[in-house]
Amino acid sequence: MINLERDADVFTLTMDAGENRWNTTFVREIAQALDEVEASEGAAALVTRSSNEKFFSNGLDLDWVQAPDEHPGGGDRQVFGGEFMALMGRIITLPVPTVCAINGHAFGAGFMVSLCHDVRVMRVDRGFICANEVQLGMKIPEPELALFRHKVPANAFFETVQLARRWAGPQALEAGIVQHVAALDELLPLAQQKAQELAPLGANREIYGGQKERLFGENAALNTPHGAAYMLKNSGKFSH
Repeated sequence: MINLERDADVFTLTMDAGENRWNTTFVREIAQALDEVEASEGAAALVTRSSNEKFFSNGLDLDWVQAPDEHPGGGDRQVFGGEFMALMGRIITLPVPTVCAINGHAFGAGFMVSLCHDVRVMRVDRGFICANEVQLGMKIPEPELALFRHKVPANAFFETVQLARRWAGPQALEAGIVQHVAALDELLPLAQQKAQELAPLGANREIYGGQKERLFGENAALNTPHGAAYMLKNSGKFSH
């Protein structure tokens, strides 16, 4: 379901569960892999990819959500929401650089996990990223909206969350949602190259992870009611 390999300073986490739909079992398998990444020492970075050329992740495991008793392999339905959201928060503040290789469709929860990475590279010729909750008659939870607001540029935010726009690679690059696009056979090597370049930043986990907390955590600079000019002129009030 989840495979984790390490080559030099780069961990590569491969989701290997077909369409990689999210249920509690899937969440816990990824959390266990992240335990190994965080237990490492020294320079490190993480690449997340899928073994499925068509799908990076096709969102929630809807069959399991609608009838969990008929799909016991998905795990405890009652705890899914909290554990899934906590995992997304963990990934966005992981104390090593993270690169997401979006090699196919990434819908809903799949799009979310890609946004939680520091850098996104996307297949140029096939696949869409999309927050499709509105299409499915579902409300986007507040924490998910906050994630999109922080990671999707303002000009693309409304189209993404309200109009459920599907972004192909070139358009996602133009909008600033992803940082690079590449052909399928070049995608993973590019993601791993970027991860290797960034891995030295992960040598100091306290600094790298701590700054992510300051960007995205409680009382983060992006959330403050004060403008940048006020903060700069009164920097002593905002020291960490």
